[in-house]
Amino acid sequence: MAETVPYGTSETREGDVHVLRFELHLPHSADRIWAAVTTPEGLREWLAAADELEHHIGGAVALRWLNTDAEGRSTVATGTVTAWDPERVAEYTVSVHGRIRFHLQAVGTDSTVVRFTNERRGTDAERLDCLAGWHSRLEYLTDALDGRPHDSSAWSDWTADRWSRLRAEYADRE
Repeated sequence: MAETVPYGTSETREGDVHVLRFELHLPHSADRIWAAVTTPEGLREWLAAADELEHHIGGAVALRWLNTDAEGRSTVATGTVTAWDPERVAEYTVSVHGRIRFHLQAVGTDSTVVRFTNERRGTDAERLDCLAGWHSRLEYLTDALDGRPHDSSAWSDWTADRWSRLRAEYADRE
């Protein structure tokens, strides 16, 4: 697994609104990354099964995480597309995770800056959970872009070990 994702940052607004930010500089074209963050095939390789994903503002979104908890339950986040600018911005506002936004900026023909933002309400503990969770998922994104997807066969091997280490690192950085 790639461990090259820089640490994310966070700010808290209005007491319980957390804005998490990650910036990745990836050696891949914007169109390749766009497909990874906006298509069912691409999302399945690193994030979730897109049971529904309408490519327009106001379109429906249903993302089903493919890893499960100890009781075999998976997270399902439903909502709408709240921003859509092809090859540049995809934003989904969904239950569970709030607003998740991908902003892509091409740098030449084979490099892209990805600015990922997650805005959600929650406790400070949940903020740390999400920083660790998005960090590990963005590592999965870089793996998928490098030809090592975390598709359906890999999800059965998922453990919380990396997430736990990342969460402790984020807590120590406070």
